[in-house]
Amino acid sequence: MADIPAKLVKELRDKTNAGFGDCKKALEATEGDIEKAMEWLRQKGITSAEKKSGKITAEGLVGSYIHTGGRVGVLVEINCQTDFVARNEAFQALVKDIAMQIAACPNVEYVRAEDIPADIVEREKSIESGRDDLGNKPEAVREKIVAGRIDKRLKELSLLDQPYIKDQSITVAEFVKQNIAGLGENIQVRRFVRFVMGEGIEKEESDFAAEVAAQTGATAPAAPEAVAEPEPEAKPEAVAAPAPEAKASGKKKSKK
Repeated sequence: MADIPAKLVKELRDKTNAGFGDCKKALEATEGDIEKAMEWLRQKGITSAEKKSGKITAEGLVGSYIHTGGRVGVLVEINCQTDFVARNEAFQALVKDIAMQIAACPNVEYVRAEDIPADIVEREKSIESGRDDLGNKPEAVREKIVAGRIDKRLKELSLLDQPYIKDQSITVAEFVKQNIAGLGENIQVRRFVRFVMGEGIEKEESDFAAEVAAQTGATAPAAPEAVAEPEPEAKPEAVAAPAPEAKASGKKKSKK
C-alpha cells in the first residue's frame, strides 16, 4: 500500500469535497493518482453524498427487524429530507438492511464513534494502558499502541464503522453514502435499540426431573429417604459363676 502524504489527501479533498478518510482510501486504492481517485470517489457515490451531508433531515422512517425465532428484535430511526424519499422503495430497503445489520452486530451500541461518551473512552484507555504486554515498552511506543487499540475498540462499538453484512468490502457508512448519491438526499441514521429475549432477567434454577414431570403430567420421583443403620444389639452381660459351697469345718468323729 502506497504511503499517501497528507498534502495529497487535502488536494483531493479540496477538489471533491469528500471526507478526509474517503480521500485517503481513494488515493490508496489508486496508488496516489488524483484523477483516478476522483473517479473512484464518483463510482462510490461519495462525492455527491458529501455535498448533501449538511442538509436538514426531518423526515424518514422507523423500521424494524425481528430475527428468526423471535429472540432478537431491532428498531431503528433513519432520517431523510423529504417524505417523497421516505416512501421510496429504495429508502425502505435501506432501513430494513440497516435494522438487519444491527441485529447481526451484538457488540454495537452507538451510531458513530463520536457518539461514545467520554467516560467510556477513558475507561477503555485505562484498560488498554494497564495491559501487561506494555510494561517494558518505551512511553512513546506505549501511547501509540494504546491509541491504536482504543480506535479499534471504539469502531467495534460504532454501527457506521462495521463492515456491511451484504458487502464486506465497504462499511455501513459507505453503504449509506451510496444511497445518498442514489436517492439524491441527505440520509442520517439517528438512533436504534436492540432487544434480546430474556436479556437482564435472572433465570431461576429449576430441578430437571421436576421440569420434565411437569411437562409430561407425571409425578416427579421423590428423593429416596435416608435409611437409618440398625443399632448394634447389646451383648448379654456376663453371669458370674456361683461361688463354691463352703465345706463343713471340724474333724470327723471316730466310732468307739
